[in-house]
Amino acid sequence: MNPYVPILIMIAAAALVAFGGLVASAILGPKQYNRVKVLNYECGVEATPDGGTARRFPIKYFLTAMTFIIFDIEVIFLYPWAVSNDQLGLFGLIAMATFVLLITVPFIYEWRRGGLDWSE
Repeated sequence: MNPYVPILIMIAAAALVAFGGLVASAILGPKQYNRVKVLNYECGVEATPDGGTARRFPIKYFLTAMTFIIFDIEVIFLYPWAVSNDQLGLFGLIAMATFVLLITVPFIYEWRRGGLDWSE
């Protein structure tokens, strides 16, 4: 058996699921649109007709996105270390402990600043 057959099967299955989802949403989705549903929505700010920048744009949306990116990257770096922990030995443990310590500093800052408080 060709070693690429399982990969081709996975690609075909992914394409089938993606295409099936699009077809199902087109068939089962709502057909009547109202004015509110088709309006642009971004960061909780009403879209202005002239596109002017007369008022300040809330930055909380971008701070939340950056927080997600920072801590998502931390998890991505922890996966390879967890898989090859036995092979890296003491050097790998020290390197990852340093990384976790360095990424804990912005986490504590974000926590104290109130960036993880979703009630506001």
